[in-house]
Amino acid sequence: MGERGVAAAGDDQCSRRFSMKQEHVAIAEPRARQVASQPVPAIWNCLNEVIRSRHSIRAYRDKPVTAGVIREILETSSYAPSGANAQPWRVHLLGQSAIHRVEQAVIATEVPPHRAVSENFKYYPDRFLEPYKSRRSEIGAALYQTLGIGRRDVQRMRSQFMKNYRFFGAPVGLIVTMSRHLETGMFLDLGMFLQNVMLCARAKGLDTCVQAAFAPYDQAIRNAIPIPEDEFVVCGMAVGHRDPASLENRLQSPRAPLESWLTSHVENAEESICDLQTGKR
Repeated sequence: MGERGVAAAGDDQCSRRFSMKQEHVAIAEPRARQVASQPVPAIWNCLNEVIRSRHSIRAYRDKPVTAGVIREILETSSYAPSGANAQPWRVHLLGQSAIHRVEQAVIATEVPPHRAVSENFKYYPDRFLEPYKSRRSEIGAALYQTLGIGRRDVQRMRSQFMKNYRFFGAPVGLIVTMSRHLETGMFLDLGMFLQNVMLCARAKGLDTCVQAAFAPYDQAIRNAIPIPEDEFVVCGMAVGHRDPASLENRLQSPRAPLESWLTSHVENAEESICDLQTGKR
């Protein structure tokens, strides 16, 4: 793929921009509107490739990523949809020194991850029901099986999990925070921003891993990097070049088929929509 990443094909179409300026309301130019309103196969192909090639990478090469590339990724990602244009995301960019400080701060708490609890929000339910219970156990078992870690080898499982706090060896770490003055709905905006970051990174030939494991260590992280008191830690994200030789990077979580989660309420055969079962109009 080279330095330009998986989106290099069809780059002319993929790189078109709209005339929107940061913090100012602007109207897109007529030409930009025309491009956006017409289906462009090259754009679909590169976007489809970027989305499907993204998965959580848990081992990285010792290869630097320039600050300019990270800034470009973040700036483009900020065009995520946002209710009332609140733009709730806050990002703390970490290099190797800061990553080391964060890792040591987490270790210093002496609170193991399976006992750590976030005081700001709850990510997992107390009890998983189906199909979520099976999905969670299956992906966990698949990871440890890939690494040759037995079901009863608790120490090796915990050692693997602790790699989260050094961002799996990535050269860049992101700590993502949000204002305490915002409500739960803003997690939707934040999630769309994070997805943009991951896809933009992929388009640049980089890989990522979103890490909710940082959220319970909010206070410890504050001891390592300055985070304003009115912000709380939502997650971390590793960014870098994947290590193709690492076994854990071979794992790709499956996705449920469309028919298992889509409910169609199209009742009129004359409605302008294709038959989702056959793909025909």
